[in-house]
Amino acid sequence: MTHQTILFQIQDGIARLTLNRPECLNSFNTQMHEEVRDALCEVDQDKNVRVLVLSGAGRGFCAGQDLADKDVMSEGHSVDLGATIEQYYAPLVLRLRSLKVPIICAVNGVAAGAGANLALACDIVIAKKSASFIQSFCKLGLIPDTGGTYALPRLVGTARALGLALLGDKLSAERAADWGMIWQCVDDADFDSVIDKTARQLAEAPTQGLARTKEAILSSGLRTLEQQLDHERRAMDDLGRTSDFKEGVAAFLEKRAPLFTGR
Repeated sequence: MTHQTILFQIQDGIARLTLNRPECLNSFNTQMHEEVRDALCEVDQDKNVRVLVLSGAGRGFCAGQDLADKDVMSEGHSVDLGATIEQYYAPLVLRLRSLKVPIICAVNGVAAGAGANLALACDIVIAKKSASFIQSFCKLGLIPDTGGTYALPRLVGTARALGLALLGDKLSAERAADWGMIWQCVDDADFDSVIDKTARQLAEAPTQGLARTKEAILSSGLRTLEQQLDHERRAMDDLGRTSDFKEGVAAFLEKRAPLFTGR
């Protein structure tokens, strides 16, 4: 498929999806939503994909919704935002959360509004030291969407979540890492190499085990401790029958590096 608003490729088990509207800081319009949805569908269906890297082109990661998108905004700057969230942003977050492969979000610059919360919907967020996160919704009389009101208090606590959402101040990548909002903040010069190294590490890992780990952690809040222990038991029972588990044990006993196939 030919894309106009994203770059997408799959190579060596690594899918790379780059938001590609750098002239407007990769803000979302209707076409970008549709192209991202199609790319994620391909990732979900391609059994050779073992990790997804989500990034942005140019100097920013994503500035959220494109307020100049005529498919969304109407005369007088009014819009049915609830319908836009229901049709585009909510399905996007749910699709990311349900993917059977780990997702690295490579935040190369500003992540604002829905763009900030899109990053938080991914599994591992790595940001340049020069990058920043802004919950800019309060400047427009809105609330954090794209799962922001769900993710923020769980990641940084209620007090910090309220401060970020009510004040809309810029949060540096370095502080975001210190607060536990993201996994890692790296020097700009090392950013690309760290992303590539992490992607290769995950692409060579036992994919089914990673998928079940992701699912167990993300759904743990729905269960009691007793229920979670039983959930772990059932997952371990399934994973103990995989080829990757057998390879992992063999490699350990033979004192060699494992060669996982994702099976």
